[in-house]
Amino acid sequence: MTERRVAAGLSQEEYGRRIHYSTSLISAVELGHTAPKLDFLRRADDVFDTGGLFVALRELGRREREPVWFRPWLEAEREATQLRCFEPMMVPGLLQTADYAQAVFRLDPTLTPDRVEEMVAARLDRQAILDREDPPHLTAVIDETALRRFGEDGVDVLVGQLRHLLACARRPHVSVHVLPQGTGLHPGLLGPFILGCSADGGWTAFLDNQIGGTVVDDVEGVAVLLGRWESLRSDALPRQQSIGLIEEILKPWT
Repeated sequence: MTERRVAAGLSQEEYGRRIHYSTSLISAVELGHTAPKLDFLRRADDVFDTGGLFVALRELGRREREPVWFRPWLEAEREATQLRCFEPMMVPGLLQTADYAQAVFRLDPTLTPDRVEEMVAARLDRQAILDREDPPHLTAVIDETALRRFGEDGVDVLVGQLRHLLACARRPHVSVHVLPQGTGLHPGLLGPFILGCSADGGWTAFLDNQIGGTVVDDVEGVAVLLGRWESLRSDALPRQQSIGLIEEILKPWT
């Protein structure tokens, strides 16, 4: 990007004026101290008339940071108009903070610190779909036990995560529902999953596990998961009661 600016005969100040960003941010991006956001890259593409090159390179970089087995689901997720997920053990990835995601990834002793940072960055990039002008509607059902997993060495992380979850739950296109601890045996105990519905009404699902994940796109498999999700959603608390419960869980820690 710096080469493009220099070739165009633009100073950092003039370039900043054209894309409506400060000179200090231009310098930070060119030095590699700050990663450019999507809007920044879009404006750079417009100024240099690249045909979307910078945005395309960003997308390529995002994909390369994700495991190969996860990339088919990412495509489905980005095209979805509706997302439905269930998590029995932790906060869903689309609603995680950086600190919480980092704590989760660090549980894998085979990951280097650099790889953990890459995975955290990829997870935050994935969440960008919720900030689009036309975001999918996300409905998340989370087991209450996942919200009470406070440990002596992780209180600050979980407190920050629950505050973020509350902020997300109040967004118009995000619905968070808590499955109460007293629910007893339920189909969600078989594991977490997420479902995505595309604009043409087709559904795709993703099943997560300890060492990878599986994309489910056959009619029978998707039907089973939709049925389980409906069962879990019916047992979960309504939206406002769920927000109230999360606030109640937070009280002793704030």
